[in-house]
Amino acid sequence: HNCFAFGKRLTTTMKYTAAALSLLFASATAFAPASQVSRSVATSGVWGVQSAPVVTTALSMAKQVPHGGNLVDLMLKTDEDKEAAIAKCTQTLQLTPRQLCDVELITNGGFSPLEGFMDEATYKHVVENMELPNGLVFGLPVVFDTDDEDLQPGMTVLLKDGDRDIAVMEFTDKYTPDKPLECLKCYGTSQIEHPGSLMVATERGKYYMGGKLTGLNKPIRDFECATPQEVRAGLPDDKDVVAFQCRNPVHRAHYELFTRALDAEEVGEGGIVLVHPTCGPTQADDIPGAVRYKTYEVLKEETKDPRVNWAYLPYSMHMAGPREAIQHMMIRKNFGCTHFIIGRDMAGSKSSVTGDDFYGAYEAQDIARANAEKLGVTPVPSLNLVYTEEEGYVTADVAEEKGLSLKKLSGTKFRQMLRAGDDIPEWFAFKSVVQVLRENN
Repeated sequence: HNCFAFGKRLTTTMKYTAAALSLLFASATAFAPASQVSRSVATSGVWGVQSAPVVTTALSMAKQVPHGGNLVDLMLKTDEDKEAAIAKCTQTLQLTPRQLCDVELITNGGFSPLEGFMDEATYKHVVENMELPNGLVFGLPVVFDTDDEDLQPGMTVLLKDGDRDIAVMEFTDKYTPDKPLECLKCYGTSQIEHPGSLMVATERGKYYMGGKLTGLNKPIRDFECATPQEVRAGLPDDKDVVAFQCRNPVHRAHYELFTRALDAEEVGEGGIVLVHPTCGPTQADDIPGAVRYKTYEVLKEETKDPRVNWAYLPYSMHMAGPREAIQHMMIRKNFGCTHFIIGRDMAGSKSSVTGDDFYGAYEAQDIARANAEKLGVTPVPSLNLVYTEEEGYVTADVAEEKGLSLKKLSGTKFRQMLRAGDDIPEWFAFKSVVQVLRENN
């Protein structure tokens, strides 16, 4: 893994070169011996061994149990408790957009059973084994990164988003991660042309720090992100809930896909869909989260389907393919979902150099099936739908069998038509969604 393949292909700025070099040598000795700076995993509570607060009111409202058994809720409820927690802090730190998403999902229980950012032992175990030290499946490490040499274990810091107090973090350890190994294990490659590896190399700091979180306030966003407890409270307690993950506007084919998933043999009668888009940081060329949110809101109003529930997830994408599919399944389990739609090349990405896919079309589906029993979430493979002149949307197999005439519109062509003001065919996109995209283009 130390042959971190970037040299021949990296011709941009010195920032990228320096970041890649830092990855190359990231397997050096950790900042301090773990025995000196880490609390033991059994007592640290970072993944909910004993001290996770248990939410009971929402659990009775959903069929699915949270990951690990308990839905973590680290949010303080009174101003007095918040002021007391802040008073213990000796330093203030501003959160990056990715850190802000992670803090929110830890404190509201979306990352249950985590109660804080992973210490070194937990980080290594997740990287190597895709599970927590207690054997519970966990797709990707959740880490707090920094370049600050002065931050040390034992410190308590106030985490902020601008002027807003978000959380208090008690640092338990500080370590230098093996970033090449992390990328190789989690993304399947340590090449910088993968967006996840690029993020680790150029965005994340030199050190990772483990520590317990205490939540103060939800971030203020352009889009409201309901907590797992809030989402669960709106779900039936006797029906299957099928989660649909997306990071782009929903077009006609997507809508057909997730509504038809309710007819899958894996889903019980009367099941509902939870459309749960990620609205946090993602690939650089993706549509901004605030704009995506507007497209979802107008589509929700246009369709008004009683079988479809909507909520928004403050999650930052890694484009990690198979392992990110596991992460998404785990998160949606905490939000009360029993089933999860796995699309072709889910959370996949292409090389920024060659344009080649990093993952096979069905790798995410394969890993989901292999871990479904451990996770307690049933994967629902997405249908391969095509649009035909004669019968509208059908599966590709049916279209071929009947010799139907296909109509196609590539994403590139769609964006060109959008910019040019051309009419977008309604079989491809909803009018309301197109209007939002044009207004925010």
